[in-house]
Amino acid sequence: MLYFQWPDYVMFAFMLAISALIGIYFGCFGSRQKSVAEYLLGGRNMNILPVATSLIASHISAVTLLGVPSEIYTYGTQYWMVCLSSIFVGVIVCWIYMPVFYKLQVNSIFEYLENRFNSSVRLMASVLFFISLILYVPIVVYLPALAFSQVSGVSIHAITPLVSCVCIFYTMLGGLKAVVWTDFVQQITLMGASIIVIVLGLIKVGGFTNMWNINLEGDRIEFFNMDPSPFSRLTFLTTVVGTTFTWLASCGTNQSMVQRFLAVPSLSAARWTMIIFTIGMIICKSLSCFTGLLIHAYYHDCDPTSVKAITRQDQLLPYYVMDIAGNYPGLPGLFVAGVFSAALSTMSTCLNTLSGTIFEDFLSLCLPCRIREKYASLIMKITVLVLGILCVAMAFVVEKLGSVIQMTVSLGSITYGAQLGLFTLGMLFPMANSKGAFVGSLASLAVMGTMVIGEQTAVAAGQLTYPKKPMSVEGCSLMGVNTTQMFSQGVNSTVVPTQEPFILFRISFMYLNMIGCFIVLIVGVVVSYITGAKDLRDVDRDLISPVLHRWLPERSKPQEFDKATVQPLMLFKDIKH
Repeated sequence: MLYFQWPDYVMFAFMLAISALIGIYFGCFGSRQKSVAEYLLGGRNMNILPVATSLIASHISAVTLLGVPSEIYTYGTQYWMVCLSSIFVGVIVCWIYMPVFYKLQVNSIFEYLENRFNSSVRLMASVLFFISLILYVPIVVYLPALAFSQVSGVSIHAITPLVSCVCIFYTMLGGLKAVVWTDFVQQITLMGASIIVIVLGLIKVGGFTNMWNINLEGDRIEFFNMDPSPFSRLTFLTTVVGTTFTWLASCGTNQSMVQRFLAVPSLSAARWTMIIFTIGMIICKSLSCFTGLLIHAYYHDCDPTSVKAITRQDQLLPYYVMDIAGNYPGLPGLFVAGVFSAALSTMSTCLNTLSGTIFEDFLSLCLPCRIREKYASLIMKITVLVLGILCVAMAFVVEKLGSVIQMTVSLGSITYGAQLGLFTLGMLFPMANSKGAFVGSLASLAVMGTMVIGEQTAVAAGQLTYPKKPMSVEGCSLMGVNTTQMFSQGVNSTVVPTQEPFILFRISFMYLNMIGCFIVLIVGVVVSYITGAKDLRDVDRDLISPVLHRWLPERSKPQEFDKATVQPLMLFKDIKH
């Protein structure tokens, strides 16, 4: 087992201390967050670079940092094509979704759904968003805690509450400004540590050319698998098309992300923020994918999972970092601190966003106006504390459930697909009405819930399997393993399922958000026409994406009265006064 040395613990503690100090500064000494807009949007006057970096840090969670290298190591480089998706998403968000949200300047994006449809649609979307995040955050916290436990020997039950408390503290105290600036520091640290680890990895495997050749021989290099089948786990189409819809849901119609776009002073600045975010996403995803190739080149003849050096694929990256950087005191601690930073940034973003959603969409409806304005910041801070405690408690539940992690991520995609469909229906289909939106979202949830539950049940029963790339242990003689043993898990493996699952349960998981979105759009439009589509002359242009404005008729003008009618009315008003 490879464990931290004392310099690694110092680096790890140093990163946590910086995060806490930023929260103390903005909560006690900086510009205090007294209003809802200041706490949630930073007063709408934040700089582009820290906001863009915060967006990247929030999106690059520990699931990405630990999962992507494992994905490349196990299934090859087809996933790397997600970089194309980020370009498409950046263009679509900048020109379709962002102008509408920025024009309205709302504290909660669900206010848009109330203005476009009605309060019932808004309430349902808020509940779905709350459920998806409250299930996702414990996973984000649990995975890096598992990694830290593996490289330090510290119990996961001790590290999870400790680190989570730091995150809850600076989020509760400093609001969005603390979240953004902490994300900025954490992301810079993570990028620097990742580049150092990559350089060390290249040295260990003998350079880029040797690394690439090893991965070619190991059948890891695959970018253009043009198989059109929707049942293949990852192809060029499932990766690019599926991820485009997934990221549209998480970047274009997600309260956590839109909240940061609204924190900059102009629409132009918001678009520049999105451009920087897109470039940063491509770099971060590429670094994670490249790290996966390095790990395979290093362990191509001695798979750590097969020889029980690690118990879970999620521990592959921290084990690799300890293996190649253990002789550089402090570097493994810095890198693992970066992984934890990614988890903290995602957690802090979710807590800040959830507190705003709960306040705007639930509590503000129950509180008197005077109390709501005077104690808004305090109420949201208390909400962050309660939500943080709930997420920490659920992290221990996730530990007990094990295989439920994949199910939870899938459930998040169900709600995101329906949410993307609702906002897209409102912005791109002016004739859609509230009945269509409500029925469409319900239909999406019902169908997608059935698909995901059926798919996960088939996976658990061994009826649905995915081929893995070949792996070897013939070079593990130094670890006491029989070097004549050779195994292959991948295209050559023969797995015969006892019973083939239903066709809908075999569709690639990458398509879930797209299917959920299309169900909302199709059902929403059909129901709207059946129940009476909106008159385009009565639609508020501010609620429709600018790309459709040229085809919208002028709004109906109020009825005009002639002077013979208006003058007596005005005279009567003057006499009355």
